[in-house]
Amino acid sequence: MTKPATDDTPAGGRRSWLRDHSELGVCALLLALGVLVLTDALTMDVDIAQRGPVGPRTVPVVVGAGLLVIAALLAVDVLRGGRGQAEAGEDVDLSEPADWRTVSLLAGVFLGAAVLIEPLGFPVAGALLFWGAAFALGSRRPDRDPLIAAVVSFVTYAVFNNLLGVPLPGGPLMGVL
Repeated sequence: MTKPATDDTPAGGRRSWLRDHSELGVCALLLALGVLVLTDALTMDVDIAQRGPVGPRTVPVVVGAGLLVIAALLAVDVLRGGRGQAEAGEDVDLSEPADWRTVSLLAGVFLGAAVLIEPLGFPVAGALLFWGAAFALGSRRPDRDPLIAAVVSFVTYAVFNNLLGVPLPGGPLMGVL
């Protein structure tokens, strides 16, 4: 008969140490993101004629370096015994399990919008995204939600496409808008 692993055994001690230092996962994510941003920024093809005192690489390099510094500082803090505080201001019962139905609905809505944005355009795909997110998060107003989603989507499209100059796919509505 084998004895189950407890916190006194090496396997239990390892599990306990990892649980106590779970914030190191966030450090690893920040480190990977910082390396990705810096790699992208430093390999960016920059036209010499567009260069000024501050080129297009400046902001990504600063953000990437900042991510690396934050990852290192957080890792040092966690290894010295620092712990993140539980959410005290939210009305959330942390002992309850996650609502996987809502998470999967939101993931499906985001993936659906990503697939539909090219053939349908941003105004339609964005409206479906906003309405789907509202539905997944519990709003059940079929008379109001689609209208609000359409207005938010069209306003977002107009602001980005016309005012900010960020071209978004218009889809079949391109001639109308």
